[in-house]
Order: sequence, then structure tokens, then C-alpha cells
Amino acid sequence: MRLTVFNTPFLTEFLRIISSIGLRTIGWHAQGRDITHSKFVLIAAPHTSNWDFPLMLMVILKLRLRVFWMGKHTLFPFGFAWFMKYLGGIPINRSKSHNVVNETIKLFETHEKLIVLIPPEGTRSKVKHWKSGFYRIARGANVPVLLGHVDAEKKIAKLDEFFFPSDDLDADMKKIRAFYAAAKGLITANS
Repeated sequence: MRLTVFNTPFLTEFLRIISSIGLRTIGWHAQGRDITHSKFVLIAAPHTSNWDFPLMLMVILKLRLRVFWMGKHTLFPFGFAWFMKYLGGIPINRSKSHNVVNETIKLFETHEKLIVLIPPEGTRSKVKHWKSGFYRIARGANVPVLLGHVDAEKKIAKLDEFFFPSDDLDADMKKIRAFYAAAKGLITANS
């Protein structure tokens, strides 16, 4: 895969130090786990604020992961797209019918190591139903989903446990949503 902020010689190590200091300064803790899989889909929720993005970058750098993340294409404007891609971004145009799921499955098939971060809500707004793209990608690529969450009350960003999709989308989505039921985003529903 391409060069990103997560694998640039010298710069990445410097940014890891800055991220660790930055997280400590704002009182946040990044908690990881031993990563036993070289390929997986990472979801992190709740996604409630634009500040989730810099927080995510610092957490990923501190935990020494090399992640590619999916974001709406408007985050990649002309003249600035190269920088967002350097930060690991993959632009997704949600207004057009693209075969993002199959293209991402092919990426998993052609790479020995790959982590793709996908926000399951698909938006910063409160939603009742999550998009199932992350699940269909994991299922199609036969890779697990790493459940990550933000708890703004405790100021913890955590990579928690691997979830292995079954053949039952509805039951699995209920289990995954239950995992996130108590998570508090940077902006609460009442804000």
C-alpha cells in the first residue's frame, strides 16, 4: 500500500512521540491490545464530532497501527486530497452507486497486511441504524472486525476485542451495537 503518515521513515516516529504527549496533555488515554491478526476491519464509535478525526490519528499513531480509513469524498477537496490520502484516507462518494464493498474485499485479498477503519454510523449525526458495509467487507474478506470505542466521560480511546462475523447479519449487528451501547462520544445526544 501507499506511503502514509503511519509508515513514513523518521516522521512517523516523531509523530508518535508528539501524539503521546498530545494525548497526555489533553488527559486522554489510548488503550490497545495485542493485535493477533494482520488483516481486519476496525470500527470505532460513536462518531459525534469533527474532533474525532485528530483524536483518532493520535490514538492510531500511539498504538503503532498502520490504518487506512474511509471518509466521505468531500473531505478530499482538490488541492488537499493528497494530504488526506497521506493521512490514510480513502475517499468514498456516498451519492453514487460504487462497489466499495467488493473493491475493499479485493484489497484484502491482494495484501498480506491491511487494516481499514470504517465509521459504522457513516455520519457524525445520531443514527438509529448503522451502515452494514463494514460488516459485509469483513464477511466477504473473511477477516475479523476489531471493535474500538471512544468514551469521552473517561477520556479513553480503546481497541477492545475482535468480532468474527457469522452468517446472521441481524444477530451480529445486535451484538455489535450492544457492545457500544454505553459508549459516550465527544458530543452527547443531548448536546
